[in-house]
Amino acid sequence: MFFSIVYKGHDAVHLFMFLTGKRFSLLNKYSLIVYSIIIPILFLTLVYSAQHHLISAQESKAFREFQAPKESHPHDVAVDPTKNGPVWYTAQGTGELGKLDPKTGNKTHIQLGNASGPHMGGSAPHGIIIGPDGGLWITDEFLKAIVRVDPKTEEIKKFPIPENITNNKLNTATFDKSGVLWFTDRSGYYGKLDPAEGKVHVWAAPRGQGPYGITTTPDGSVYFNSWTGNYTAKIDLKTGNLTILEPPTKESQPRRIWSDSKGQLWITEWATGKLAQYSPDTNKWQEWKLPGDKPQPYSVYVDEKDKVWVSDFGITNGKQSMVRFDPETEKFDVIPLNTDHSNIRQMNGRPGQVWGAESDLNRIIVFSTGNRTS
Repeated sequence: MFFSIVYKGHDAVHLFMFLTGKRFSLLNKYSLIVYSIIIPILFLTLVYSAQHHLISAQESKAFREFQAPKESHPHDVAVDPTKNGPVWYTAQGTGELGKLDPKTGNKTHIQLGNASGPHMGGSAPHGIIIGPDGGLWITDEFLKAIVRVDPKTEEIKKFPIPENITNNKLNTATFDKSGVLWFTDRSGYYGKLDPAEGKVHVWAAPRGQGPYGITTTPDGSVYFNSWTGNYTAKIDLKTGNLTILEPPTKESQPRRIWSDSKGQLWITEWATGKLAQYSPDTNKWQEWKLPGDKPQPYSVYVDEKDKVWVSDFGITNGKQSMVRFDPETEKFDVIPLNTDHSNIRQMNGRPGQVWGAESDLNRIIVFSTGNRTS
């Protein structure tokens, strides 16, 4: 806050005597003029310095958090690719779709079902992605459907899964290059939805329960992990058949998966504490153990510079961590979080930013990648 004080007549004399400890005379009238100029300059300099250091402190922090409503249990996020665009998230605990304005911190919500919870018409949204049509596509366990929400009109359209799948655990979705949505179901299925057809098709997954993370590579191939089935699979987009890829470490429990710009797959191995890479071109695997005593890598995201971000549920010095891996140097950078139960789920991002949801804290979190200068 800026303010000004104007001194007139004997007030100026008193100010001069206070600052210099001398009696005023005509000989030092010019000194009074100098002081009247210097003092405001010094004051403005101090204000600017304080503001500058405050901004620097804010920009240097590795992450920023936004509080979501109590009991909302935000799970996955979908980030508008435009700078400062909205960040959407599934409020699994309240059966809603949330929208965060990063500039203001304001949040609005859209009720997806008649209520939250497993009762009739209840909703429990899990995964969310932005489709090629600009719509928001959600996997909702309690609605037993793939749900599309129009971000402008908030119109909700539901595509129910087959009725014979009674104990579904809908998880994550991705679009292939032809505009078909593929999804995983932890109860032991994977499936697809062609929006033009409007019908959901499913296949039983090998080894039963476990289908979890899913991703599309730049060439349009679709892969998913089976958490408890302990494999990564490539889907034949025409037939739905699978090619099973066995990780180098048995019982590794692969959970989330993301493709980099070269089509290499990055996979979190929950049980082994490792980050894995699979190259479809060479059919070769690599693994790296995360830092810490007992790491538990959960979510994975690859930014625009092909740096790999991993949320680690393991606890080191009383806190969970976000870990960034540089494939070129094969080194990890560890960013300690604020608590031991942040539990960052599926991540997403845009140039310069990586976003996630801290489910157990009811918060949305954003990390600066350091890649963007503007």
